[in-house]
Amino acid sequence: MQISDTNVAKSAYTELENRLYEIHNLGAAANVLYWDQSTYMPPKGAPARGRQLATLQKLAHEKFTEVEIGRLLDKAESETQELEYESDKASLLRLTRRKYEQSIKVPPEFTAELSQHAIESYSIWAEARPENNFAKMQPLLEKTLDLSQRYAAFFPNKAHPADAMIDESDYGMSVETIRPIFAELRTRTIPLVNKIMNKAEIDNSCCFQHFPEDKQWQFGIDMATCFGYDLTRGRQDKTLHPFMINFSIDDVRITTRFDESRLDDGLFSTLHETGHALYELGIDHALEGLPLADGTSAGVHESQSRLWENIVGRSRGFWSAHYSTLQERFPKQLGSVDLEKFYRAINKVDRTLIRVDADEITYNLHVIIRFDLELELLEGKLAVADLPEAWHARYESDLGVRASNDSNGVLQDVHWYAGVIGGAFQGYTLGNIMASQFYAAALKDKPQIPAEIEAGSFDTLHDWLRTNIYSHGSKFTTAEILERTTGGGLNLNPYVDYLSAKYGEIYEL
Repeated sequence: MQISDTNVAKSAYTELENRLYEIHNLGAAANVLYWDQSTYMPPKGAPARGRQLATLQKLAHEKFTEVEIGRLLDKAESETQELEYESDKASLLRLTRRKYEQSIKVPPEFTAELSQHAIESYSIWAEARPENNFAKMQPLLEKTLDLSQRYAAFFPNKAHPADAMIDESDYGMSVETIRPIFAELRTRTIPLVNKIMNKAEIDNSCCFQHFPEDKQWQFGIDMATCFGYDLTRGRQDKTLHPFMINFSIDDVRITTRFDESRLDDGLFSTLHETGHALYELGIDHALEGLPLADGTSAGVHESQSRLWENIVGRSRGFWSAHYSTLQERFPKQLGSVDLEKFYRAINKVDRTLIRVDADEITYNLHVIIRFDLELELLEGKLAVADLPEAWHARYESDLGVRASNDSNGVLQDVHWYAGVIGGAFQGYTLGNIMASQFYAAALKDKPQIPAEIEAGSFDTLHDWLRTNIYSHGSKFTTAEILERTTGGGLNLNPYVDYLSAKYGEIYEL
């Protein structure tokens, strides 16, 4: 579907648009291969899959960085100077120009090398983590670090080696802008954690019983569809590390994982990935097949997964509507557990080892630790060989816990083992901050939302998010989305206020 505006010469723009469709299709095909690799592909298929993905990504990169793309951009921009800034065409040209100027700095051969290494590294990580074998990953991670530093070197104007990766995932942010935000959040979080730890411990044993996987699966997908996930345009599968992936606006898939000895892992993974999927499913179909048909940034994308998982999914209102259904699915496990006890159990604050299992209060400390460590790696201040011990030291200093192995330490997250070092983790905490800002803005416009959630309806919230965020795809930057929805920029206060109010009430602070 072509974006149409009147009174504009069609030739250069239309040719550019057609080329962008072709490049998008190559990327979508690569996504199908990646999804298969992470769900159903037999382990021995990894070497061939690495070559296949490298070929597709190299082809896409070569096509996008052709001189002709630059020529068409120049001509199309000159033809469309009278368009309004918010028009689809002006937005597409603006975004394509930015991505083109970034991409032409990176050789296609490097893109292929990085892709093939990421596939190999992921395959070995899938073996090394359950084996608690960091030694198996060390040489691969050293190569990942080298590749990450080489990538950063393509952007010599950046102030920090991580800035090129951050700019790609969270455009407009940098180490310089993120560090003070994280430092303030850390300063405001640790005293709150200490206060909570001095209170009586919440009993969350009700979540740690035998919960059959099939029943977990069905309840999770039922809640996803209540949120608005459309199973005629998506599906759920199992994987080692949950993710959302899209092949088109009408094919947006989620993955999850289950542990039959606990309820929260699979359930909240499903709700988290559903939040990502709702964003992609809500993009205007007029943007299909073009660079605009994507989320604005990692942080804005993460704001949606964290909003639906935590602000909604861990709220008392949500469970007022749905806890009786959960009890019906698990009568033996939860039949005698009342709503308030369950609500407190799923919101228990604890100093734990695993980021994806962390509560809302301590979660950002996990992110900040990773962000700081990857900066030290990129700066050459920390060697890969010393990373496991550096990890343990930071967990002891910031969270007061130490993993007994590397499986629950430096090997726990897939990011460094399936991509680059830098540019991924900051989005989680930026997303937490923005989730509270967006939710506060939604409540200001639609104050009936909490009552509707308590009644089991999410339509008003979903419609507000779709109208104000999802439908635009990546037409607007993160800063522009924040300004349009909240009237200001990134603001830590709504997030800290949300945490203080919710957990102050739970723990009677």
